[in-house]
Amino acid sequence: MTRPAKAPPHLPSGSAPAATAAREPAPPASNDFPIVGIGASAGGLAAFEAFFKALPADDEKGPGSGMAFVVVQHLAPDHKSILTELIARYTSMKVVEAENGMRVEPNCTYVIPPNHDLAFLNGALQLLEPGAPRGQRLPIDFFFRSLAEDQRARAIGIVLSGTGSDGTQGIRAIKGEGGMVMAQTSETTEYDGMPRSAIATGLVDFVLPPAEMPAQLRAYIGHAFRTGRNGEPVSGLRVDNALKKIFVLVRAQTGHDFSDYKQNTITRRVERRMAVQQIANMDDYVLYLRKTPAEVDALFRDFLIGVTQFFRDPDAFKALQEEAVVRLLSNKPSGAPIRVWVPGCSTGEEAYSIAILLQERMDALKTNFKLIVFATDLDSAAIEKARAGIYPASIAADVSAERLARFFTEEPGGGFYRINKLIRDILVFSEQNVIKDPPFSKLDLISCRNLMIYLGPELHKKLLPLFHYSLNRGGYLFLGTSESIGEHIDLFSTLNRSLKLYQRKDDGGPQRLSLARFLPPVTGTRSGQRAPGRGATDTGAQFRELTERTLLQQYAPVGALVNDQGDILYLHGRTGQFLEPAPGEAGLNILKMAREGLRPGLTMALHKAVAQREPVSHTGLRVKTNGDFSSVNLKVRPVNSEVADLPLFLVSLEIVPESAAGEGADSASAGGAADPQAREIQRVVDALKRELREKEEYLQSTTEELETSNEELKSANEEMQSINEEMQSTNEELETSKEELQSVNEELATVNAELQGKVADLSQANNDMNNLLAGTGVGTIFVNHQLLIQRFTPAITQVINLIATDIGRPISDIAANLAGYQDLVKDVQLVLDTLVPREIEVLNTQGKWYWLRIRPYRTLDNVIEGAVITFSDTTEMKAARDALHESQALRRLAVVVADSRDAILVQDLEGQILCWNPGAARLYGWSEAEALAMNIRELIPSAGRDKALAIVQQLGQAQVLQPFQAQRLTQDGRVLPVWLIATALVDDAGAVYAIATTEREAG
Repeated sequence: MTRPAKAPPHLPSGSAPAATAAREPAPPASNDFPIVGIGASAGGLAAFEAFFKALPADDEKGPGSGMAFVVVQHLAPDHKSILTELIARYTSMKVVEAENGMRVEPNCTYVIPPNHDLAFLNGALQLLEPGAPRGQRLPIDFFFRSLAEDQRARAIGIVLSGTGSDGTQGIRAIKGEGGMVMAQTSETTEYDGMPRSAIATGLVDFVLPPAEMPAQLRAYIGHAFRTGRNGEPVSGLRVDNALKKIFVLVRAQTGHDFSDYKQNTITRRVERRMAVQQIANMDDYVLYLRKTPAEVDALFRDFLIGVTQFFRDPDAFKALQEEAVVRLLSNKPSGAPIRVWVPGCSTGEEAYSIAILLQERMDALKTNFKLIVFATDLDSAAIEKARAGIYPASIAADVSAERLARFFTEEPGGGFYRINKLIRDILVFSEQNVIKDPPFSKLDLISCRNLMIYLGPELHKKLLPLFHYSLNRGGYLFLGTSESIGEHIDLFSTLNRSLKLYQRKDDGGPQRLSLARFLPPVTGTRSGQRAPGRGATDTGAQFRELTERTLLQQYAPVGALVNDQGDILYLHGRTGQFLEPAPGEAGLNILKMAREGLRPGLTMALHKAVAQREPVSHTGLRVKTNGDFSSVNLKVRPVNSEVADLPLFLVSLEIVPESAAGEGADSASAGGAADPQAREIQRVVDALKRELREKEEYLQSTTEELETSNEELKSANEEMQSINEEMQSTNEELETSKEELQSVNEELATVNAELQGKVADLSQANNDMNNLLAGTGVGTIFVNHQLLIQRFTPAITQVINLIATDIGRPISDIAANLAGYQDLVKDVQLVLDTLVPREIEVLNTQGKWYWLRIRPYRTLDNVIEGAVITFSDTTEMKAARDALHESQALRRLAVVVADSRDAILVQDLEGQILCWNPGAARLYGWSEAEALAMNIRELIPSAGRDKALAIVQQLGQAQVLQPFQAQRLTQDGRVLPVWLIATALVDDAGAVYAIATTEREAG
């Protein structure tokens, strides 16, 4: 039964599928059949047997079903391999050992030779000398990567039994190119390290026993590599319409829209899922998606498949270090923040690589910066793996030994490496869709590699200006080797064209404009002008003096001091005949306040005076005041002012008497007709001409003002547009700040979770320590420098009467149950003074012996913070020691008895012989074994048995007897006279339990 792979754990660019692949997959031109790479290590032989035996021999395409198989196993470099012969036993296919340049043919199996790395190039196998020392080689990863780069979607990888994690990085490459991956079930492996590591990536399509893999392979290639008349893969009918439906289903379930991504990439991902599910028609697959929500999630995860690794494209990272990182940190003051954004970080390898470069450069400069790398991705599972910072041991192929030792820690078991805390603390990981979520701002570097090749042109146009906005002045943009800035050359300058390193331009694209630049002055006047009524009292006095002095020079007519806009700064005389408040908002503008008949001439005169900086006059203006018209002469002249640094003009108004007006008219018509009627007609005509001329001049002035106003309105409109852009930029910055706060909040939540984990670990360690101390049965007291009790174990209560409330009390206040030892406090203080441990054997009042040890309490920093007092129960040990001493004494006595020339016997109270030394054997003739089966009566002649019985009775009553003479029978029947010394043996209770006799032949 097959199991679909877990969710792909990474999306290297916000939301792009396969975002870190070096280029878009495309079917190779060299082969038109799939290539199956099979990797195994320990326990792989049994898996090979099961796999190849299950391949059908009667397939219409041949014994290999039209596929080619390449077997890569960890082989001993100094021994000839017989793997080729072994596999040939299990299949009817041609099985050969790979040779350099050998073309790969369908229905054939190729086996890697010992002490070589195997690569795939242009449809042929290439043998290379191993580049890593023995024990660090990863031949499966090496081959899988080359297979993926050469065969793209036709690459198939299978990971079988083995230890370690070889093959894990290789299957990432295969999946990134659109290939298919299988792994052996853990239950059927002899060693599950390699399959388990591959399955943990979430990229494995099928997890099967080896015997079931061939059938699934045939089913997969039957759908994935169906061909039409032109030999190209069939994509199905009505692809565009079906894809739109798929986009709708994916967006409805996941919230992410893939419709703007390149259709070729999306189509290949869909067809791959169709092959996995063995669905031939895309419309049928759409129906299957609607009925199966789990398949929508699986398809979404397939869209997110990407390939990433540490220091991918080493030349590009070298250029980044030399041309960007070195300049960036060298131009920053110590302590300055260095902000980097890695959108589409996937499982974090690229982000950690950049952090390592920054840390190395900072260490080289021997200074400190506030390094922070924002690493974001659409895939939450990839973000979790990146946060964990644990990677398979196969990263040793991408990370130098020096960096591996400096920035990584090998996990127990040796199969994984964990990133060091020094680098981990630099990064902030966050889930983000770079297409629609607010970006980070004020950045020094953006690394977005191999994302935009999968996006449509509209997303290109959005992302690059977004990156330009996010970067600081002179910030760097790092793209993938197959990407470029395209038409946005006005936003970025090129630092390294081949390795895609760019720098932000400051003179191109939308400018960040200052808001104050476009806000009008508060008073509504032009910049630098003062509003009416503005200024101190002394300034007003100066204006008054200036006005009066000028008017006096002109016979003191009614006047007003105005600026070039007509705003009144000072009034002189009675101006009510000429000016009146204008309706609407209150203001002191002479043009708005001018009465009927005065405004056109005044407007034209002020405009000319401002433009020409010369005096302008109009005579005979007909001004209406209180229903009557008055003839008024108007003069406007510039004023040189030392009071204010702005142009000022004096407007003077003078009423002309009617007689003077008439005389002027008459003189103007002198020499004309003498008829009064004719003169009146001439006067009217002259007035009309003058009025027409004034109207024309007024119309011309009005036209010019209108054109000026139009220009000003255009400028104002442009300024308002710029202000709107600034407002939008400000709004984006606020949204970015909100996103940064969300990222900070998420990071704080992560830190809080880590701290909670540490608290749980500390709690577990504390529980373990408490149980350890309690389980050892060793009474322990911890005291500080003041001899105050800090902590104790339960076992101590048998020696010292302690309860929980005694913590914090001086140890001198506590009574100890010790007999004959009163120097505990003194000895503890002595240890604290001299730092020399002290050991004493003590006895408590219950008769138990303890070994008292007093040692200084040292922290991990080698700081003395008190003393540790332990009481180890040695009662049983002391008893054993005493028993040992007694045993040793008895052993020495046994030696004496064995070496004695006298016969030494031990008998119980019934006369049964218990002990018989060599002297007795020599004297009486019986061996020890024979004697131990005898009774003492058998050694005593019948005549002397009554006397011997009496002696035994005396000894049984613990009476002391003097040496006496007795008779004994020997083995040969002789009666032997002996001197005999008898001693009663008593137990601890004083009772006699045996009799020992020393017997010597009488001389």
